[in-house]
Amino acid sequence: MRVVLAEDLFLLRDGLVRMLEAYDFEIAAAVETGPELTKALAELEPDVAVVDVRLPPSHTDEGLQCALAARRDRPGLPVLVLSQHVEQLYARELLADGNGGIGYLLKDRVFDADQFIDAVRRVAAGGTAMDPQVIQQLLSRRSADAPMGGLTPREREVMELMAQGRSNVAIASQMVVTERAVAKHTSNIFSKLGLPVSDDDNRRVLAVLAYLDRG
Repeated sequence: MRVVLAEDLFLLRDGLVRMLEAYDFEIAAAVETGPELTKALAELEPDVAVVDVRLPPSHTDEGLQCALAARRDRPGLPVLVLSQHVEQLYARELLADGNGGIGYLLKDRVFDADQFIDAVRRVAAGGTAMDPQVIQQLLSRRSADAPMGGLTPREREVMELMAQGRSNVAIASQMVVTERAVAKHTSNIFSKLGLPVSDDDNRRVLAVLAYLDRG
C-alpha cells in the first residue's frame, strides 16, 4: 500500500515513516510543504494520503486545502488528516463529499501504533476513522431545533460511534447492548434524519456527516 505523508516537523515525519514502513506500507513520498504535497498527490497517485493540516508556507490550513484540491482532481482519494487542531470549516467540506475513505485524528490523542495503523488501513480501504473530539466539535455546530435535536441521547451515542467507523458489532460491544438494539437505533436515526438506510457502514456514516454539514 503506497502512502504520501505530509508533515513539516522532521522528527515526527521521520517517526511516521519508520512506523509505516515497519507495518509494510510503501512510502511513495514524505514531504513537508503544501506545494510538495500537491505535486506528490498529483504525480504519484498514492493509495492513501496522511496529511497534517498546517504546512508551510502559510502554516494555516495548507495541508487540508491541498487534500481537498487533490480530491477534486481525483474523487475518492483516501485522506487521513493528522493534526493538533480541528479546522471545522474544511473538515466538514472534506467529509461532506461522501467519496472515498476519510479520517481525522488529533495528534495528542493517538496513543499507540496499532491505533494509528488501523486508522490508516481503514481509510485506505474506503472507511472512516474519526477522533471522537472531532465529531463532537462538528456536531456542536448544529442548533437545538435541527433534526439532530430529535435524536435521543442513546441515538446520538450510536451515531457518534458510527462516525468513528465502528461496525454494529463493535458499537454493541462498546455500549454493552445487543447488536439488534444497535440496528434498531440506527434505523431510528436514519428515519429521523430523512436518510435512506444502507448496508454499507462507510456510505451510511458519510451520508450522516454530509447531512450534518448542511446546517
